[in-house]
Amino acid sequence: MPIPTPVLYPPFNILRLSHVEYRVTDLAKSRAFYVDTLGLQVTDEDSNTIFLRAMEERGHHCIILQQADKADVGYLSFKLFDEPDLDKAEAHFRDQGMPFEWVERSYQGKTLRTRDPHGIPLEFYVRMDRLPTIHQQYKLYHGVKPLRIDHFNMFSPNVDASVEFYNSIGFRTTEYTEDSETGKWWAAWMHRKGGVHDVAFTNGTGPRLHHTAFWVPTPLNIIDLLDLMATTGWVDNIERGPGRHGISNAFFLYIRDPDNHRIEIYCSDYQTVDPELEPIRWDLKDPQRQTLWGAAAPRSWFEEGSLFEGADVQESNMKAQPIIAP
Repeated sequence: MPIPTPVLYPPFNILRLSHVEYRVTDLAKSRAFYVDTLGLQVTDEDSNTIFLRAMEERGHHCIILQQADKADVGYLSFKLFDEPDLDKAEAHFRDQGMPFEWVERSYQGKTLRTRDPHGIPLEFYVRMDRLPTIHQQYKLYHGVKPLRIDHFNMFSPNVDASVEFYNSIGFRTTEYTEDSETGKWWAAWMHRKGGVHDVAFTNGTGPRLHHTAFWVPTPLNIIDLLDLMATTGWVDNIERGPGRHGISNAFFLYIRDPDNHRIEIYCSDYQTVDPELEPIRWDLKDPQRQTLWGAAAPRSWFEEGSLFEGADVQESNMKAQPIIAP
């Protein structure tokens, strides 16, 4: 697949990713994981819903935990620059023949909902309730000391098609994995906010959410979290890492919540603000692509993900496989 030309003046202006709604089967157990273990801050809760934010965030929430009969993902949400962008987004989706509707969401203003071409539920808004700063209230820091939500990674049955759509609405590619035999992209990393990615796409049965990532201050925070999880009953929820990705250069850890939603803890990537930044290519069979130190990822990391509510999954159109740990 040729590298797509960046759309520097997109039909509407997406600032960044914002939040995700996780539907969970045991709200109390999920609270113990996200609040007591990871260290996210509760901004509101009742018997059915918990709203959470990380330490640097001023918006009301970055994760919504919603009690449900089965675990899946309600939607991914993105913040737009200004109110006119909402109307521009509506016009764009209408022109493209995509479904859209206006929805009511707690603690935020006018919100537009659609689905991407593979069925991922997406929501866009401009205004969210603002909360007082807490990033210097060090007495509140615990767990892994999460500073902010960083990105979403999704399984896509056709990564080339996913890149084409998200490129068309202004996401720019920073790195990608190519299958040298077919020339197709096996994975891609795309951003709006000037980091390595706000969204990423990994080849596989989809659409499914692979993970949501949180930025932490240093790799030592990850080590502290591992020690905490190992001694508080969460050791079996450690899936992969710690390690350093070749792609993004980030230090990482992958863990699973009580419903097997995957969370990445993440730091040390790089800035990508310049619009002429050239994407970095990786070969699918390069062992340093997934872990700079060469260790392969477990099979679960390539095969397991969270379903999106209301989305029909499809098998991948690409059979190439990376190196998988035995």
